[in-house]
Amino acid sequence: MTASQSPRQRVVDLAFLDARSKLIDLAAFLDRVDRHPGSEDYRVAALKSALVELSGNEPDRARRVLEALSDPTEEPAPRAETQGATGAWRPPETCSPS
Repeated sequence: MTASQSPRQRVVDLAFLDARSKLIDLAAFLDRVDRHPGSEDYRVAALKSALVELSGNEPDRARRVLEALSDPTEEPAPRAETQGATGAWRPPETCSPS
């Protein structure tokens, strides 16, 4: 890194390889999922929806990705469906009956 580099170039130089690695990991994960039969998991569907946000040039990509993975409802759930976080919002139509 030199003093003549722009701040933008410094960000790219510092973070590109990490971002590249994460993108390859994500592609490998999707390849592994796709190699097996079965219906689409709501978490994979949410992840694919969030990926669409990365292809544009609009600002606030991180916020939009987080929103694509988050519960959009405003009313509290009457009861918890699980004891732990799953990393993506599960629409009610994909929940299994109790």
